[in-house]
Amino acid sequence: MIDTVSIATRPVRPAIAGALRRLPEYLMIWVPLLLSALHLVSFSLWTIWISFTPSTLVPVSGWVGLRNYTAVAASRNWQIAFDNLLLFGSAFVLLSVVTGLVLAILLDQRIRGENLLRSIFLYPLAVSFVVTGTVWSWLLSPGIGIQKLVHDLGWTSFKFDWLIDRDMAIWTIVIAAIWQSSGFAMALFLAGLRSVDADIIKAAQIDGAGPIRIYRRVILPTLWPITITVIVVQLQFAISAFDLVRALTNGGPGIATQLPALVVYDLMFQRSLLGRGAAAAVLMLLILLAVLLPYAAWRYVQRRRAIHA
Repeated sequence: MIDTVSIATRPVRPAIAGALRRLPEYLMIWVPLLLSALHLVSFSLWTIWISFTPSTLVPVSGWVGLRNYTAVAASRNWQIAFDNLLLFGSAFVLLSVVTGLVLAILLDQRIRGENLLRSIFLYPLAVSFVVTGTVWSWLLSPGIGIQKLVHDLGWTSFKFDWLIDRDMAIWTIVIAAIWQSSGFAMALFLAGLRSVDADIIKAAQIDGAGPIRIYRRVILPTLWPITITVIVVQLQFAISAFDLVRALTNGGPGIATQLPALVVYDLMFQRSLLGRGAAAAVLMLLILLAVLLPYAAWRYVQRRRAIHA
């Protein structure tokens, strides 16, 4: 007589044994992810709740509706910070993408010393934003930086005082941010360039296309998904930028280089307006979601197309 029970359980036992063997892997991956998600969601909900309360130095219960939001939106600090975010985000993202792409194309030529150059370009990623901001504040300071060096060389009419110029100070943050982040863009673009099918490039060469036309018509169009990813990541940095600005300009001169993260810090920790600071943080979250949600939708559509292709 056939033992149907043992036959039915035979495939189950190896599966259970395999799951038990992989249990440490699951614990190492999923437990930190779940804890991080719980931390993120819980504190986000707490911040949203605080933004609707009259909290000042400490959280208090109560309900003030949208009063904190209207106060933040109407404040001069927030308006300047939002305008600066538009300027800084646009210039930083565009220039960092272009710089990273140019560096990747140059390294893609299999030049001598490629590994050394790649390490040099990637080095800023290993430096904290505080260090970057501090060093660039020294370099751009008229009293001890580039301007003083050129004056000491005899060119006394040279002027480079952007750090203390209200109209140009925001561009010092753009410069430092590009130096910090263009290596990241370069690494992604270089990986994309190295993944292009060599047969396509050879076919274009046989058809008589030159290097510029090959890059413009064949290679660069294939980098569009990577370009979108780089733009989204850089936009996230621009929206949440705090350390770099704090160390480089501290929002000055005056409030000329204020960004939303500095407004949140000022309201919460310097003015002790916890409710308004939480409202400003929620507004930052909404700006971030305005970037991430379209990107997530685009990735979902791309996956669906790949599945049905």
